[in-house]
Amino acid sequence: MQNLASANPEELPHILIVDDDERIRSLLLRYLQENGFLVVAAASAAEADEILARFLFDALVVDIMMPGETGLSFTRRFKDEHDTPVLLLTALGETDDKISGFENGADDYLSKPFEPRELVLRLQAILRRRPKPRGLKTFRVGRWLYDESVNELQDGQETIRLTTVEANLLRALASRAGEVISREDLAALCDLDAGERTIDVQVTRLRRKLEDDVKRPRCLKTVRGRGYMLRIENE
Repeated sequence: MQNLASANPEELPHILIVDDDERIRSLLLRYLQENGFLVVAAASAAEADEILARFLFDALVVDIMMPGETGLSFTRRFKDEHDTPVLLLTALGETDDKISGFENGADDYLSKPFEPRELVLRLQAILRRRPKPRGLKTFRVGRWLYDESVNELQDGQETIRLTTVEANLLRALASRAGEVISREDLAALCDLDAGERTIDVQVTRLRRKLEDDVKRPRCLKTVRGRGYMLRIENE
């Protein structure tokens, strides 16, 4: 495990690698460090939990096929409490596997074998997409108040954290509230390199958090053959 004590947390993006393959961990540690990241590596989900209890990270790179708790399970559990981006790294490259990754909260997905340079570029893109504080900006979606400064939905009694992709998607929809936005336009607005099925998955995840009845949505509606529309109230 790399020592973070001597590093200035303002200088470099902090990345946690979670992969049981020692060769992959060593390769990524070296390559990411050479490209301007401060990197810590864990060999399992359990070890990652121990590290996360002590340090904060800007993004995680997580292998799916690990003994013990899988990367999918770890990502789902982690995303229930954090909005830190997660890039899944795996030998599984089929479309359904990627969809499963996004359904469990992943922000991006890279199949093995991969070029280390591509991983660097994807991490840089993920970090660029992270919401940046721009002062207080709020609006209401149904019973929820969205607060951009903390990336949360609140209703006075309950608070729900949004993932980075969910927050970007919500703001993109809110920027053209009352209008139908195509999947292609949503991907562009969110700076998300993803196909239509991925957009559908992310909208479904966001809808589960926004709506009391996902089968009869009142705020985030699907307009068949055209895209999605969000209804909001300015705060």
